[in-house]
Amino acid sequence: METSYRPIVGITMGDPVGIGPEILCMALDRPEVFENLRPLVIGDVAVLKKAAAGLGVTISPVGVDSPDQGVFEHGRIDVIPVSRLDAQSLHWGQPTRETGRAMIDTINTAADLAMAGRIDAIATCPINKAAMKLAGSDFHGHTELLAARTNTDVYAMMMAGPRLRVVLVTIHMPLKAVSPLLTTRSIETIISLTDSSLKTRFGITSPKIAVAGFNPHAGEEDMFGSEESEIIRPAVLNAASRGIRATGPLPPDTLFYHAASGAYDAVVCMYHDQGLIPFKMIHFTDGVNTTLGLPIVRTSVDHGTAYDIAGQGKADPGSLLAAMEMAARQALCLHTGGKGNA
Repeated sequence: METSYRPIVGITMGDPVGIGPEILCMALDRPEVFENLRPLVIGDVAVLKKAAAGLGVTISPVGVDSPDQGVFEHGRIDVIPVSRLDAQSLHWGQPTRETGRAMIDTINTAADLAMAGRIDAIATCPINKAAMKLAGSDFHGHTELLAARTNTDVYAMMMAGPRLRVVLVTIHMPLKAVSPLLTTRSIETIISLTDSSLKTRFGITSPKIAVAGFNPHAGEEDMFGSEESEIIRPAVLNAASRGIRATGPLPPDTLFYHAASGAYDAVVCMYHDQGLIPFKMIHFTDGVNTTLGLPIVRTSVDHGTAYDIAGQGKADPGSLLAAMEMAARQALCLHTGGKGNA
Protein backbone atom coordinates (compact mmCIF):
# COMPACT_ATOMS: atom_id res chain seq x y z
CA MET A 1 0.00 0.00 0.00
CA GLU A 2 1.82 3.10 -1.25
CA THR A 3 0.66 6.35 0.31
CA SER A 4 1.96 9.09 2.56
CA TYR A 5 -1.18 8.87 4.68
CA ARG A 6 -1.03 6.28 7.46
CA PRO A 7 -4.51 5.62 8.86
CA ILE A 8 -4.94 5.11 12.59
CA VAL A 9 -6.29 1.59 13.02
CA GLY A 10 -7.83 0.89 16.40
CA ILE A 11 -7.20 -2.76 17.29
CA THR A 12 -9.41 -4.23 19.98
CA MET A 13 -7.60 -6.72 22.20
CA GLY A 14 -10.45 -9.20 22.12
CA ASP A 15 -10.92 -11.76 24.88
CA PRO A 16 -8.24 -11.07 27.54
CA VAL A 17 -7.79 -14.80 28.19
CA GLY A 18 -7.90 -15.89 24.54
CA ILE A 19 -5.16 -15.61 21.92
CA GLY A 20 -5.97 -11.96 21.14
CA PRO A 21 -3.25 -10.43 23.38
CA GLU A 22 -0.67 -12.86 21.99
CA ILE A 23 -1.37 -12.31 18.30
CA LEU A 24 -1.41 -8.56 18.93
CA CYS A 25 2.07 -8.69 20.45
CA MET A 26 3.28 -10.97 17.65
CA ALA A 27 1.87 -8.69 14.95
CA LEU A 28 3.12 -5.43 16.43
CA ASP A 29 6.58 -6.91 16.95
CA ARG A 30 6.99 -6.64 13.16
CA PRO A 31 8.53 -3.32 12.05
CA GLU A 32 6.88 -3.43 8.61
CA VAL A 33 3.41 -3.10 10.17
CA PHE A 34 4.13 0.53 11.00
CA GLU A 35 4.93 1.44 7.40
CA ASN A 36 1.30 1.52 6.27
CA LEU A 37 -0.73 2.25 9.38
CA ARG A 38 -0.66 3.65 12.90
CA PRO A 39 -1.78 0.86 15.25
CA LEU A 40 -3.64 1.88 18.40
CA VAL A 41 -4.66 -0.94 20.72
CA ILE A 42 -7.86 -0.63 22.73
CA GLY A 43 -7.44 -3.00 25.63
CA ASP A 44 -5.51 -3.62 28.83
CA VAL A 45 -1.85 -2.69 29.41
CA ALA A 46 -1.18 -5.30 32.09
CA VAL A 47 -2.64 -8.14 30.03
CA LEU A 48 -0.55 -7.13 27.02
CA LYS A 49 2.58 -6.97 29.19
CA LYS A 50 1.83 -10.49 30.42
CA ALA A 51 1.39 -11.73 26.86
CA ALA A 52 4.59 -10.01 25.67
CA ALA A 53 6.58 -11.48 28.55
CA GLY A 54 5.26 -14.95 27.82
CA LEU A 55 6.28 -14.63 24.19
CA GLY A 56 9.66 -13.11 24.99
CA VAL A 57 9.14 -10.17 22.64
CA THR A 58 10.80 -6.85 23.44
CA ILE A 59 7.91 -4.48 22.95
CA SER A 60 6.48 -2.13 25.56
CA PRO A 61 2.73 -1.56 25.96
CA VAL A 62 2.21 2.05 27.04
CA GLY A 63 -1.09 3.60 28.07
CA VAL A 64 -2.23 6.78 26.31
CA ASP A 65 -5.30 8.90 27.02
CA SER A 66 -6.25 9.61 23.41
CA PRO A 67 -5.26 8.66 19.85
CA ASP A 68 -3.35 11.91 19.32
CA GLN A 69 -0.96 10.91 22.13
CA GLY A 70 0.16 7.83 20.25
CA VAL A 71 3.78 7.55 19.16
CA PHE A 72 3.15 4.73 16.66
CA GLU A 73 6.72 3.43 16.49
CA HIS A 74 8.08 -0.10 16.47
CA GLY A 75 9.09 -1.27 19.91
CA ARG A 76 6.10 0.31 21.60
CA ILE A 77 2.40 -0.54 21.70
CA ASP A 78 0.18 2.50 22.19
CA VAL A 79 -2.83 1.41 24.26
CA ILE A 80 -6.09 3.10 25.18
CA PRO A 81 -6.57 1.38 28.57
CA VAL A 82 -10.22 0.42 28.75
CA SER A 83 -9.74 -2.04 31.60
CA ARG A 84 -7.22 -2.55 34.38
CA LEU A 85 -7.48 -6.23 35.13
CA ASP A 86 -5.25 -8.09 37.58
CA ALA A 87 -3.40 -9.88 34.81
CA GLN A 88 -1.51 -12.25 37.08
CA SER A 89 -4.72 -13.63 38.55
CA LEU A 90 -6.18 -14.40 35.13
CA HIS A 91 -5.84 -17.86 33.63
CA TRP A 92 -5.52 -18.35 29.88
CA GLY A 93 -8.61 -19.99 28.42
CA GLN A 94 -10.76 -19.34 31.49
CA PRO A 95 -13.08 -16.36 30.98
CA THR A 96 -14.77 -14.57 33.85
CA ARG A 97 -17.49 -11.97 34.11
CA GLU A 98 -14.76 -9.32 34.42
CA THR A 99 -12.87 -10.44 31.32
CA GLY A 100 -16.15 -10.60 29.40
CA ARG A 101 -17.06 -7.08 30.47
CA ALA A 102 -13.61 -5.79 29.50
CA MET A 103 -13.96 -7.46 26.11
CA ILE A 104 -17.28 -5.71 25.44
CA ASP A 105 -16.02 -2.35 26.67
CA THR A 106 -13.09 -2.41 24.24
CA ILE A 107 -15.46 -2.90 21.30
CA ASN A 108 -17.76 -0.08 22.37
CA THR A 109 -14.82 2.26 22.97
CA ALA A 110 -13.35 1.50 19.56
CA ALA A 111 -16.71 2.07 17.86
CA ASP A 112 -17.16 5.40 19.64
CA LEU A 113 -13.66 6.56 18.65
CA ALA A 114 -14.31 5.61 15.02
CA MET A 115 -17.73 7.29 14.97
CA ALA A 116 -16.14 10.45 16.35
CA GLY A 117 -13.49 10.38 13.60
CA ARG A 118 -10.63 10.01 16.08
CA ILE A 119 -9.46 6.77 14.50
CA ASP A 120 -9.82 5.76 10.85
CA ALA A 121 -10.78 2.11 11.21
CA ILE A 122 -11.20 -0.83 13.58
CA ALA A 123 -9.60 -4.27 13.43
CA THR A 124 -10.94 -6.67 16.05
CA CYS A 125 -9.26 -9.58 17.77
CA PRO A 126 -11.42 -12.62 18.56
CA ILE A 127 -14.09 -12.70 21.23
CA ASN A 128 -16.10 -15.51 22.76
CA LYS A 129 -19.90 -15.50 22.64
CA ALA A 130 -20.21 -17.43 25.90
CA ALA A 131 -17.98 -14.88 27.62
CA MET A 132 -20.19 -12.08 26.30
CA LYS A 133 -23.21 -13.81 27.79
CA LEU A 134 -21.34 -14.30 31.06
CA ALA A 135 -20.87 -10.53 31.18
CA GLY A 136 -24.58 -9.94 30.66
CA SER A 137 -24.59 -9.08 26.95
CA ASP A 138 -27.57 -9.94 24.76
CA PHE A 139 -25.50 -9.75 21.55
CA HIS A 140 -24.23 -12.82 19.72
CA GLY A 141 -20.97 -11.28 18.54
CA HIS A 142 -19.07 -8.31 17.16
CA THR A 143 -21.32 -7.64 14.19
CA GLU A 144 -24.58 -7.27 16.07
CA LEU A 145 -22.96 -5.23 18.85
CA LEU A 146 -21.31 -2.83 16.40
CA ALA A 147 -24.50 -2.48 14.36
CA ALA A 148 -26.41 -1.49 17.49
CA ARG A 149 -23.65 0.86 18.68
CA THR A 150 -23.59 2.66 15.31
CA ASN A 151 -27.38 2.58 14.76
CA THR A 152 -27.01 0.49 11.60
CA ASP A 153 -29.99 -1.46 10.27
CA VAL A 154 -28.60 -2.92 7.04
CA TYR A 155 -25.29 -4.74 7.29
CA ALA A 156 -23.62 -7.92 6.11
CA MET A 157 -20.60 -10.09 6.79
CA MET A 158 -17.96 -10.35 4.08
CA MET A 159 -15.06 -12.77 4.26
CA ALA A 160 -12.26 -11.43 2.11
CA GLY A 161 -8.90 -12.66 0.93
CA PRO A 162 -6.58 -12.07 -2.03
CA ARG A 163 -8.39 -14.66 -4.21
CA LEU A 164 -11.96 -14.81 -2.94
CA ARG A 165 -14.59 -12.62 -1.29
CA VAL A 166 -17.90 -14.00 -0.06
CA VAL A 167 -20.89 -12.13 1.41
CA LEU A 168 -23.64 -13.87 3.35
CA VAL A 169 -27.39 -13.29 3.08
CA THR A 170 -28.04 -15.30 6.27
CA ILE A 171 -25.43 -16.03 8.92
CA HIS A 172 -25.75 -18.08 12.12
CA MET A 173 -28.85 -20.25 12.03
CA PRO A 174 -29.92 -23.86 11.47
CA LEU A 175 -30.00 -24.91 7.82
CA LYS A 176 -33.70 -25.72 8.06
CA ALA A 177 -34.36 -22.06 8.95
CA VAL A 178 -32.57 -20.60 5.93
CA SER A 179 -35.09 -21.15 3.14
CA PRO A 180 -38.03 -19.46 4.92
CA LEU A 181 -35.86 -16.40 5.57
CA LEU A 182 -34.70 -15.94 1.98
CA THR A 183 -36.64 -13.17 0.24
CA THR A 184 -36.12 -11.35 -3.02
CA ARG A 185 -35.81 -8.10 -1.10
CA SER A 186 -33.19 -9.38 1.37
CA ILE A 187 -31.05 -10.87 -1.40
CA GLU A 188 -31.29 -7.75 -3.54
CA THR A 189 -30.31 -5.65 -0.52
CA ILE A 190 -27.15 -7.73 0.04
CA ILE A 191 -26.27 -7.57 -3.67
CA SER A 192 -26.60 -3.77 -3.60
CA LEU A 193 -24.59 -3.47 -0.38
CA THR A 194 -21.86 -5.66 -1.85
CA ASP A 195 -21.73 -3.55 -5.00
CA SER A 196 -21.49 -0.22 -3.17
CA SER A 197 -18.91 -1.55 -0.69
CA LEU A 198 -16.65 -2.94 -3.41
CA LYS A 199 -16.70 0.49 -5.04
CA THR A 200 -16.19 2.71 -2.00
CA ARG A 201 -14.04 0.52 0.24
CA PHE A 202 -12.17 -1.70 -2.19
CA GLY A 203 -11.70 0.75 -5.05
CA ILE A 204 -13.28 -1.53 -7.68
CA THR A 205 -15.02 0.79 -10.12
CA SER A 206 -17.26 -1.76 -11.84
CA PRO A 207 -17.46 -4.88 -9.67
CA LYS A 208 -18.65 -8.25 -10.95
CA ILE A 209 -20.85 -10.08 -8.47
CA ALA A 210 -21.85 -13.73 -8.66
CA VAL A 211 -24.95 -14.88 -6.81
CA ALA A 212 -25.02 -18.49 -5.66
CA GLY A 213 -28.06 -20.69 -5.94
CA PHE A 214 -29.54 -22.31 -2.88
CA ASN A 215 -30.16 -25.85 -4.08
CA PRO A 216 -27.86 -28.37 -5.82
CA HIS A 217 -27.21 -27.33 -9.43
CA ALA A 218 -29.05 -24.06 -8.67
CA GLY A 219 -32.33 -25.97 -8.64
CA GLU A 220 -31.91 -27.62 -12.07
CA GLU A 221 -34.99 -25.92 -13.56
CA ASP A 222 -36.93 -26.38 -10.28
CA MET A 223 -36.25 -30.13 -10.13
CA PHE A 224 -34.41 -29.73 -6.81
CA GLY A 225 -36.20 -26.69 -5.43
CA SER A 226 -37.83 -23.46 -6.54
CA GLU A 227 -35.96 -20.87 -4.49
CA GLU A 228 -33.84 -19.99 -7.51
CA SER A 229 -36.71 -19.20 -9.89
CA GLU A 230 -39.08 -17.69 -7.34
CA ILE A 231 -36.74 -15.73 -5.05
CA ILE A 232 -33.10 -15.47 -6.12
CA ARG A 233 -33.38 -14.83 -9.87
CA PRO A 234 -35.84 -11.91 -9.41
CA ALA A 235 -33.39 -10.33 -6.94
CA VAL A 236 -30.54 -10.63 -9.45
CA LEU A 237 -32.67 -9.20 -12.27
CA ASN A 238 -33.78 -6.28 -10.08
CA ALA A 239 -30.19 -5.48 -9.19
CA ALA A 240 -29.07 -5.79 -12.82
CA SER A 241 -31.83 -3.41 -13.91
CA ARG A 242 -30.21 -0.77 -11.69
CA GLY A 243 -26.84 -1.15 -13.37
CA ILE A 244 -25.28 -3.64 -10.95
CA ARG A 245 -23.16 -6.30 -12.68
CA ALA A 246 -24.77 -9.25 -10.92
CA THR A 247 -25.03 -12.75 -12.37
CA GLY A 248 -26.98 -15.73 -11.10
CA PRO A 249 -28.24 -17.80 -9.53
CA LEU A 250 -25.24 -20.00 -10.37
CA PRO A 251 -24.56 -23.61 -9.32
CA PRO A 252 -22.53 -23.41 -6.09
CA ASP A 253 -20.45 -26.53 -6.85
CA THR A 254 -18.67 -24.80 -9.76
CA LEU A 255 -19.11 -21.12 -8.91
CA PHE A 256 -16.34 -20.83 -6.32
CA TYR A 257 -13.72 -22.30 -8.63
CA HIS A 258 -14.39 -19.55 -11.16
CA ALA A 259 -14.61 -16.84 -8.49
CA ALA A 260 -11.28 -17.86 -6.98
CA SER A 261 -9.78 -17.79 -10.48
CA GLY A 262 -10.72 -14.12 -10.85
CA ALA A 263 -14.00 -14.26 -12.78
CA TYR A 264 -15.88 -12.35 -10.05
CA ASP A 265 -15.03 -9.74 -7.43
CA ALA A 266 -17.39 -11.25 -4.84
CA VAL A 267 -19.89 -14.05 -4.37
CA VAL A 268 -23.21 -13.48 -2.59
CA CYS A 269 -24.02 -16.68 -0.70
CA MET A 270 -27.33 -17.82 0.74
CA TYR A 271 -26.07 -19.33 3.99
CA HIS A 272 -23.05 -19.59 6.28
CA ASP A 273 -21.31 -22.81 5.25
CA GLN A 274 -22.02 -22.30 1.56
CA GLY A 275 -19.58 -19.38 1.59
CA LEU A 276 -17.24 -20.13 4.47
CA ILE A 277 -16.24 -23.68 3.56
CA PRO A 278 -14.72 -22.75 0.17
CA PHE A 279 -13.38 -19.51 1.60
CA LYS A 280 -11.49 -21.16 4.44
CA MET A 281 -10.18 -23.87 2.14
CA ILE A 282 -8.31 -21.08 0.37
CA HIS A 283 -7.80 -18.41 3.05
CA PHE A 284 -7.57 -20.29 6.34
CA THR A 285 -4.56 -18.28 7.58
CA ASP A 286 -4.98 -14.95 5.78
CA GLY A 287 -8.75 -14.48 5.60
CA VAL A 288 -10.41 -11.34 6.94
CA ASN A 289 -13.93 -10.77 8.23
CA THR A 290 -15.18 -7.28 7.36
CA THR A 291 -18.61 -5.82 8.11
CA LEU A 292 -20.34 -4.09 5.20
CA GLY A 293 -22.89 -1.34 5.79
CA LEU A 294 -21.46 0.17 8.96
CA PRO A 295 -20.64 3.90 8.93
CA ILE A 296 -17.15 2.92 10.12
CA VAL A 297 -14.52 0.56 8.74
CA ARG A 298 -14.38 -2.70 10.67
CA THR A 299 -12.31 -5.78 9.90
CA SER A 300 -11.59 -8.80 12.04
CA VAL A 301 -9.66 -12.02 12.21
CA ASP A 302 -11.61 -14.96 10.81
CA HIS A 303 -10.90 -17.28 13.76
CA GLY A 304 -11.93 -17.63 17.38
CA THR A 305 -10.30 -17.23 20.79
CA ALA A 306 -8.60 -20.65 20.66
CA TYR A 307 -8.73 -21.17 24.41
CA ASP A 308 -7.00 -24.53 24.00
CA ILE A 309 -3.72 -22.90 22.91
CA ALA A 310 -4.00 -19.48 24.59
CA GLY A 311 -0.85 -18.46 26.43
CA GLN A 312 1.28 -21.13 24.74
CA GLY A 313 2.81 -19.05 21.96
CA LYS A 314 1.29 -21.31 19.29
CA ALA A 315 -1.14 -18.83 17.77
CA ASP A 316 -0.70 -17.54 14.21
CA PRO A 317 -0.99 -13.74 13.77
CA GLY A 318 -1.52 -14.04 10.00
CA SER A 319 -5.23 -13.26 9.99
CA LEU A 320 -4.76 -10.28 12.30
CA LEU A 321 -1.99 -8.89 10.12
CA ALA A 322 -4.29 -9.23 7.10
CA ALA A 323 -7.19 -7.62 9.00
CA MET A 324 -5.06 -4.65 10.05
CA GLU A 325 -3.81 -4.17 6.49
CA MET A 326 -7.31 -4.41 5.02
CA ALA A 327 -8.66 -1.95 7.59
CA ALA A 328 -5.97 0.52 6.61
CA ARG A 329 -6.64 0.01 2.90
CA GLN A 330 -10.38 0.52 3.31
CA ALA A 331 -9.78 3.66 5.37
CA LEU A 332 -7.40 4.95 2.71
CA CYS A 333 -9.93 4.19 -0.03
CA LEU A 334 -12.54 6.25 1.81
CA HIS A 335 -9.97 8.96 2.50
CA THR A 336 -9.20 9.26 -1.22
CA GLY A 337 -12.81 9.08 -2.37
CA GLY A 338 -12.67 5.50 -3.62
CA LYS A 339 -9.54 6.02 -5.70
CA GLY A 340 -7.42 3.64 -3.70
CA ASN A 341 -7.35 -0.11 -4.19
CA ALA A 342 -8.08 -2.30 -1.20
